[in-house]
Amino acid sequence: MKQKTIRDSFVIEGIALHTGLNITLKANPAPVNHGIVICRTDLEGQPTIEALAENVGDTVRGTVLKNDRFQVSTIEHAMAAFFAAGIDNCLFEVDGPEFPILDGSARLFRDKIQEVGIVIQDAEKDFLCITDEIEYKTESGSVIKAYPADKLELEVMIGFDSPVLREQTASLDDLRDFNLKTASARTFVFVHEIEPLLNMNLIKGGDLKNAIVIYDRIMSQEAVDKLTEKLHQHRVDASQLGYLNGGIKFENEPAMHKLLDLIGDLALVGKPIKGRIVAKYPGHKINTEFAKLLRKTYLTEKK
Repeated sequence: MKQKTIRDSFVIEGIALHTGLNITLKANPAPVNHGIVICRTDLEGQPTIEALAENVGDTVRGTVLKNDRFQVSTIEHAMAAFFAAGIDNCLFEVDGPEFPILDGSARLFRDKIQEVGIVIQDAEKDFLCITDEIEYKTESGSVIKAYPADKLELEVMIGFDSPVLREQTASLDDLRDFNLKTASARTFVFVHEIEPLLNMNLIKGGDLKNAIVIYDRIMSQEAVDKLTEKLHQHRVDASQLGYLNGGIKFENEPAMHKLLDLIGDLALVGKPIKGRIVAKYPGHKINTEFAKLLRKTYLTEKK
C-alpha cells in the first residue's frame, strides 16, 4: 500500500477554543516520508514541530504539542480526519498557538480533504503492526488495550456519574467508515466544568456552537444566566436538565467524539496502525501516553 498526501492546499479559518483568537490554518501537500508537520507561521523563523507522541507537552482539554520554542494545541480533530483518510504526509501552517475549533468536530477537515482530493505517492506505507496484547492503565480507572488485527479497529466506552450522560459505547471497525458519523461527532463539556475552565484562562473561544453542553446539575436561574452571558448565548430554563444547545445529533455522539479524539491522538504514533484497540474511559492524557507506548514498543524494536 502506497503513501498518500492531499492533492492541493486548502485553508480553514475560525476561532481557537482556548485562546479565542481568529486562526488561519493551511494544509499543504508534502513529499513522501515527510510525515505530519506543523509550522507556526506567526513566529520568527516559522519553526516546525513533528506531530509525534513524544512532542506532547500537555493534555488539558485538548492535545498540545510543545518544544523549547513554541506550542500548538487542539490538533486532535484535524489529526483524526487526516489519519482516517490515510494521509501520511502533510504540512500544516498555522498563524497562532492553536488549531481552530470550528463546530467541535472533524467535519470540516473531512469535507476539505474530500474537496481537494488525495494523491497516491511513490513510496510504501510503513505500518505499526500490533503483534501482542498490550495494555496501559491509569489509577483513575482508564484503560486502553490493543490486540493483533489485520486492520485498525476501535472501540470506546465512556461513563459519567450523570443523570443526562451515563455509559455509552462507540466503535469503528473500518477507518473508511469514519466519514459517515465519527467525523461529525462534536466535543462535549458539562456545565459544572465551564466555570473552572474559564478560571484557568481556557475556552475563551467556547460557546454553544462548538460543543455539546451538558446541564446535569440544577443551578439557580441567576447562575445559569451569568454563564450563558459569558458564552454569549441566549437565556435558558435552569429548571430543565439536558443539553443546553438543542441536544445531540445521534444517540451516542459523546462516545463517538471520544472515539474521534482517540483516533486523533493515535495518529501521533506517526504510522498507520494495524490492531484492535479498546479504550475504557479514554482521554487525551491516556491516549497520548498509549501512543508513546506503541512507538516505544514497536518502532524502537524495529531500529
